[in-house]
Amino acid sequence: AHNTIICARAGKDLVSSLTSGLLTIGDRFGGALDAAAKMFSKAFDSGIIPMEFVNKMKKEGKLIMGIGHRVKSINNPDMRVQILKDFVKQHFPATPLLDYALEVEKITTSKKPNLILNVDGFIGVAFVDMLRNCGSFTREEADEYVDIGALNGIFVLGRSMGFIGHYLDQKRLKQGLYRHPWDDISYVLPEHMSM
Repeated sequence: AHNTIICARAGKDLVSSLTSGLLTIGDRFGGALDAAAKMFSKAFDSGIIPMEFVNKMKKEGKLIMGIGHRVKSINNPDMRVQILKDFVKQHFPATPLLDYALEVEKITTSKKPNLILNVDGFIGVAFVDMLRNCGSFTREEADEYVDIGALNGIFVLGRSMGFIGHYLDQKRLKQGLYRHPWDDISYVLPEHMSM
């Protein structure tokens, strides 16, 4: 949202402002749906047990996409995840990948309470379960949708509406050019370079 707001305040049009916000989406922001779906699917399909998966990722120094949250934890749960979990467990014909991800979550939260299966990770694995088990797609078709980025498309749709809302707010409120707080950009020169 920050990039969209800055562009709006710089007088850019809606599409330019929206695009600047969308360009920030990647594996660490928004793209976690696709990345989590791929990562968990690969581990599950390879027959790697959850503990092996966690240890392998740690050994390789890689993050587990879809695991972890800055604010939410097992002590401060994300209600979106709980609502989705209740819905998926009640309405999906089978949830083997979600069950696998929840086992991974048990391991990661035993190490640190905020290493939960976050909402992006949940949606990623649940979407794979839906595609693979709803009866409308072959396994190959289901996997292809994940490979081509369909999950990030879902994220982009929702996020676009939010970015547009931020753009319209900035215009409606007639916000001026964005200036970063001075204390965030000032710096101290080394003594030998002082002015």
